[in-house]
Amino acid sequence: MNRKTTVVCALAVLLGIGPVLQAGSIWAKRDSNMKTLYADDVARNIGDILTIMVTEDSKVDNKAKRDLQKETARSSDFNGRLNIDDLVPSMPGFTMDASSTNEMKAKADYKDERSFVDRVTVVVVDILPNGNLVVVGTRDRNIAGDAQKIEISGIVRPSDIAFDNAVKSEQVANFQIVTKNTGVAAPYTRTGWLGRAFDIIWPW
Repeated sequence: MNRKTTVVCALAVLLGIGPVLQAGSIWAKRDSNMKTLYADDVARNIGDILTIMVTEDSKVDNKAKRDLQKETARSSDFNGRLNIDDLVPSMPGFTMDASSTNEMKAKADYKDERSFVDRVTVVVVDILPNGNLVVVGTRDRNIAGDAQKIEISGIVRPSDIAFDNAVKSEQVANFQIVTKNTGVAAPYTRTGWLGRAFDIIWPW
């Protein structure tokens, strides 16, 4: 067998097994359930989720002071001698003094300072015609018998969502947050029934 024949046979063998071979790659095949390298994770559609970073600080300091005072004094003196052509008899003299004082002082001072920091993930439940997202979410915690439930809702503008798919609570329109605490510590953070009864009977 000459060299030319050997080359022809080798080519025939390669062509025969060619359909069986498949081109390979050094990269693993991408899973359709996995995001791509340049995928955008920012919430855009109904059912998407985003994280709201709750940082609420409220401080109220109201003071009211009122000072009202009124004084009235009146004096009358009559000498008891009134004669008109001797038709009217003389009257005994009298003196009348009157005075009154009215004074009111009032002072009120009210202070309230609260802080709430948390991160809650919410779900997009609706999209408004202008593209803003309506979000609703809840979070339940139960630690050693102390249960806390947080409910959050509001409207988020897509341009306010950061690259990490999070938005600050002060950027959420119509932001509502409700916290409900139950469990062992709850009775120690509210007034007892007797104190509430006294507040109704004697509110000052």
